Amino acid sequence: MSTPVIDRTAPTEHPVLDVLAGRWSPRAYDAQNAIDEDKLATALEAARWSPSANNTQPWRFLVARRGTALHAQIVDALMGFNQAWAGNAAALIVAIAETETADGTPLTHALYDLGQAVAHLSVQAHHDGLVVHQMSGFDSEVVREFADLEPRFTPTTVIALGELGDIAALPEPLQEREVAPRVRRPIAETVLLSA
Repeated sequence: MSTPVIDRTAPTEHPVLDVLAGRWSPRAYDAQNAIDEDKLATALEAARWSPSANNTQPWRFLVARRGTALHAQIVDALMGFNQAWAGNAAALIVAIAETETADGTPLTHALYDLGQAVAHLSVQAHHDGLVVHQMSGFDSEVVREFADLEPRFTPTTVIALGELGDIAALPEPLQEREVAPRVRRPIAETVLLSA
């Protein structure tokens, strides 16, 4: 099955890299094809090499391929309409922040650094022809329990990863979201001070 061609290029105010302008967060995933293991490994490698304060690397991932028990557990932890589409993703990844070291030292930058790692992962995956959608709608305590995470590890986001699927297969309200115009707040409203 060939990947559908959909142009969702962002209408940027200033030129950016094509991979950034073209990145978007679809909900339509191909439910047949397995994850390309090389592309998955490359996305995780991009995350591994993202910057972090004092090189603490406070990110961890649970990586679940569709058809595995771990994938099913993550789908069960999803909330609301995320369960209607995310199970089709070839892989689900739980992004986890290490918020303190093993000796109890707080890592106050952990969420920021985890965000950078996931950004690197998502841009690399998009570059390689995969699509990524990040979700905050999940029960982190359910994940904490089945993954047997220590309290210092905080499940933060679930990432759907795979190939783009048929938008028409989504429930109608989600179909509308897939094709709605892409919008962002203007830069002038984002930059609070500039001298």
